Amino acid sequence: MNKFKLLRKFLTHINLEKEIDDFEIIHKTIEKDIVFKGTNLWILVFAIVIASVGLNVNSTAVIIGAMLISPLMGPINGMGYSIATYNFPLLRQAIKNFTFAVIVSLLASTLYFAISPIYSAHSELLARTSPTIYDVLIALFGGLAGIVAISSKQKGNVIPGVAIATALMPPLCTAGFGLASGQFNYFFGAFYLFTINTVFIALSSVIISQILKFPIRTIVEEIHKKKVNRWISIIITLIIIPSIYFGYKLVQNERFTDNANRYIQNIGVFEGSYLLKNEIIPERKSIKLIYGGNLLNENTKKIIAEKAKDFKLNDAEINFQQGFSINQFDKNVSEVEQLKTEINRLNNTITQNQKFLDTLNNKSKLGKVLLSEINSIFPEIISCSYFETPIHRIEKTDSVNSHFVILKVKNKSKLSNDSKRRITNWLNSRLKTDKIELIIE
Repeated sequence: MNKFKLLRKFLTHINLEKEIDDFEIIHKTIEKDIVFKGTNLWILVFAIVIASVGLNVNSTAVIIGAMLISPLMGPINGMGYSIATYNFPLLRQAIKNFTFAVIVSLLASTLYFAISPIYSAHSELLARTSPTIYDVLIALFGGLAGIVAISSKQKGNVIPGVAIATALMPPLCTAGFGLASGQFNYFFGAFYLFTINTVFIALSSVIISQILKFPIRTIVEEIHKKKVNRWISIIITLIIIPSIYFGYKLVQNERFTDNANRYIQNIGVFEGSYLLKNEIIPERKSIKLIYGGNLLNENTKKIIAEKAKDFKLNDAEINFQQGFSINQFDKNVSEVEQLKTEINRLNNTITQNQKFLDTLNNKSKLGKVLLSEINSIFPEIISCSYFETPIHRIEKTDSVNSHFVILKVKNKSKLSNDSKRRITNWLNSRLKTDKIELIIE
């Protein structure tokens, strides 16, 4: 019985019907937002110019500001709503206004980039040229949030957030940049991203409109309903398949980059050669390595290239380039290059010394570790010291390293010979040596 109460309580929490606005108000809101003339048209042009400037100077804050004031969501929600309610006159009006808005946006952004003195493509522009399946998910769930907010009595501040998340403005501006600069790969990539956002925001509107059972205002035959549903399925399929492929390529490139970075960390220093610079090109599955120090011979290059297989880079193309080489130094070599070589040599020496110091530091703590282990077997032992040192003997010219272990027992306690023998055997096994000098105080 309690399970049914919990289920009923959960269903009450997720129920949208209690907060849904009047259907007539929702219809008028969507119908009003479809129109692109006067105020809406000028706001769109201003938003496009602001977004174009933000992309041009690579300013994320400016781009977000443009997305906040953009009215492009209106006709997209209108298309989804009219499809769900089979309101074909409204659908035609939404498509007409949306097409007009897109053309105006492209003209405004193309004109801006045509007269802008900055021609380089920054990261904010490039991010809009390679859409993937993740953009589909963002558009779908962003659109769901948007149409739910429009349908609710509590509008809140969801719509501006949806405008930022789904990012309708930047792809249009990037498409304008592609047209203005003649880089049509940018145009097609950005316009495809814009198409993804448009289709899946509209699809979100269709889904929520049908779930909330928005009333159908016109008489529609069943054959028309089937035709509309078939067209929706075809469009979604055509849009989503390329995005899945691009998403797969993105994941593959990220994986290649991660493996390549781990590989590069492993081959930084190799037989007197030092990696000065590297370049990872995931699209080509290529890694460029520039070494300085000793001159790389073909055998060394082969060994370094073979190491790539240990990092799942079997198909990677490893390209080597030789920087300055100490084998090629002559009287005319510059002092700067000599200093670079010396710095690399010193860095390598420091690294080796640090490893030695780390080893000494770990050995200095070994006495504490041994005490914690041996005390559980022999509680009367209360302290332990450990150190390793060579023992020199007069009758022998060479010396042998011995491991000294000094144990202290409680007052009046005394270890038997059998206990001492057991401790010695345990230390031999624990320290993996038979050169143990045991001293008991």
